[in-house]
Amino acid sequence: MQPTSTSKKLGLAALIPGAIGVVYGDLGTSPLYTLRQVFAGDQPVPPTDVNIFGVLSLIFWSLMFVVSLKYIVFVMRADNDGEGGIIALMALVLRYFKERQREYVVIMMLGILGASLFYGDSVITPAISVLSAMEGLEIAEPKLKPWILPLTTVVIVALFLFQRKGSAIVGKWFGPIMIFWFLVLAILGFCAIYNEPGILQAINPKYAIPFFIENKFLSFIAIGAIFLALTGAEALYADMGHFGKRPIRLAWFYIVLPSLVLNYFGQGALMLANPAASQNPFYLLSPDWFLYPMIILSTVATVIASQAVITGTYSMTQQAMRLGYLPRMTVMHTSEQTPGQIYMPVINWILFAAVIAIVWGFQTSDHLGAAYGIAVTGTMITTTILIFIVAPKLWNWRWWQVGLFITCFLTIDLSYLSANILKVANGGWLPLLIASIIFMIMLTWKAGTKMVAVRRLENAIPLKTFAHDVLQTPPERIRGTAIFFTADANYTPRALQFNLMHNKVLHERVIVLKVIIEDMPHMAVDKIIDLQMLEPNFYLLQVHYGFKDDINIPNTLANCPDLKFDLNDTSFFLGKELLVHGEHPRMARWRERLFFAMFRNSGSATSFFKIPCNRVVEFGTQIEF
Repeated sequence: MQPTSTSKKLGLAALIPGAIGVVYGDLGTSPLYTLRQVFAGDQPVPPTDVNIFGVLSLIFWSLMFVVSLKYIVFVMRADNDGEGGIIALMALVLRYFKERQREYVVIMMLGILGASLFYGDSVITPAISVLSAMEGLEIAEPKLKPWILPLTTVVIVALFLFQRKGSAIVGKWFGPIMIFWFLVLAILGFCAIYNEPGILQAINPKYAIPFFIENKFLSFIAIGAIFLALTGAEALYADMGHFGKRPIRLAWFYIVLPSLVLNYFGQGALMLANPAASQNPFYLLSPDWFLYPMIILSTVATVIASQAVITGTYSMTQQAMRLGYLPRMTVMHTSEQTPGQIYMPVINWILFAAVIAIVWGFQTSDHLGAAYGIAVTGTMITTTILIFIVAPKLWNWRWWQVGLFITCFLTIDLSYLSANILKVANGGWLPLLIASIIFMIMLTWKAGTKMVAVRRLENAIPLKTFAHDVLQTPPERIRGTAIFFTADANYTPRALQFNLMHNKVLHERVIVLKVIIEDMPHMAVDKIIDLQMLEPNFYLLQVHYGFKDDINIPNTLANCPDLKFDLNDTSFFLGKELLVHGEHPRMARWRERLFFAMFRNSGSATSFFKIPCNRVVEFGTQIEF
C-alpha cells in the first residue's frame, strides 16, 4: 500500500493532527530547554538586550532556513516512493550507482553513518525532554528538587514498559494534545510579547551582527546551544511516509512555526523585562496559577516526543535489518490495522537502559544539553550530501543549482557542527560513542554476511544443472510440496542437497525460494512474485518485498496465481549454519568475534518469514569463516 493512499482515505483534516502529534514532538518541546541552555547553561551568554535580540534572530532564521527551506521545501521532495529518512534516502541514491562499485560503497558508508548518528541522538531525546519537563517542579517549589530525578525515572520506566502495548491505544490523543500544547505555547508567548512588543524587531537578521561582535568566541559556543531549536528537523523527513508531504507542510507553516516563534520571542520578551528569568524562561513565562498544569502538560508533551523518537528507532532498525545492515531481530506488530506500528523488544530495552543511565549520569538538562545536538548535525550533513548526489538525477538540476544548494546548506550545517564539536569534552562524546559503536556493528554485519555468502557458493552446484541432472534419474518422490530457501537464486541450496543426500527422496513438487528485499519501500502487487519452471514440478520462485512491506511468506504463497499451495501439505526447508574460525581470518579477530556473536544470536528465519514452526525442517551445516 502506498502512503499516498492513506491520505486519500483519512483526508487532510485527519492527517494534520496526526502529523503534529508524531512529527513535531521533538521540535515542539525544544522551547523547554533551548534558551535556558543559551543563557544559563554550562557556558552561559549574559542576558543583555544585545544578546537576547541576537539569539532570537539566529533562532528565527535557523528555523526558516534549515526547517522551512531545506527540509520542508527541498529535502521532502527526495522521497523513496513516498518514504523518507536517512535509510530510505540512501536506498534511493544507491539505485543510481549499482554498477559503480566505488561510488556505491562511499554512498553506503554515508548512509550507515547518518543512521548511526540518528541512534546516537535517539537515546538523548527522551532523557533531555522528560528531565526538562520535570525541572519545572523546582520553579514551582524549590523543595521538590530532590524528586526531579526519581520522578523522571518513573515516567521513563512507564514509557518503555508501555511500548509492548503499542502506540495505537493513545495514538489518537497525540494530535489533539500536541495541538493544545502549541496553542498554549502561542498564547503564553503572545502575552509576553504584548508587554514587550519591541522584541519583534529581532526578526531582523542585522541583530545577529552585534551579538557576534560583543561576545566573540562565546557567541560561537552559543551556536551549539541555539541549534537545540532544530533538533527535531530530521523527523519531518523520516515520518513523511506516515502522513505525506502536504499535511506535514501545512502543519508546519500554519500551526507549529507560528507557535514556536511566538513562544521563543515571548521568552525573549520576559528576559528583557527581567534578566533573572533566564534561569528558566520557559516555565517563568507561565502565570503562577498555571505552573503545575504546565508541568503536567509539558511532561505529557515530552512523553509524546519521546514516543515518536522510539517509534522512529524501531522503524529505522527494521529498515536497516531488511536491507542487510543489521541481524534479524524479533519484530512484534502491535496493531492489526496499521502494519507500521511495531515493537522490537531488544531495541526497546537497550534504549531504556541507555536513557536511564544518561538521566542519572548527567542529572540535569543543562548538562545533557552539552551532549545533545552533535549527532543531529552529523545526520543533517549526511542528508545534505546525499541530496546533493541525487538531485541532478532525480530532479534534473543543473550544475549551478546543485552548487547553490550544497554551498548554502552545507555552510549552515558545518557551522552548527563546528560549534557542537566544542561540546565533545562536556558530554558530546556520548552520542558520538554510541554512533561509532552502531556504525561498526553495521559495517561488520554487512561485511560478514557478504563473506558468508561467498563461502556458501564454494563447491555449490548451479541450480539449473542440479534440477536437470537429478530428474534424469529421479529418486523416490513423496507426496507434498517442499520449499527450500536459498540466498542465491543461481545455485542449489545446501538444504536441498542434504535432504537428497540423507533422505534419498524428493517431494512431488520442489520449489527453490529466494526472498529479495528491494531498495524501495513498497512493491507493486503484480511485481511481488516471479515464478520460473526449471523442470516439471521443479520451480524457482523469487519473492520481492519492499523494505517497509510486511514479510509473510504463507500469505504471499496463498496469493501466488500460478501455483496452488496447501500449507498443511507444504514443508519449508532451511539451512541452520554454524560458523567456525578458519586458519586465515577474513577480518580483525575482534570484529570476527563480534560478527560470530551477532550471527549466533540473530533471530530465526522462521519468525522473520512468519512460517508456522510445525512446517519447518532445518539442516545444520558448518561454514569456515
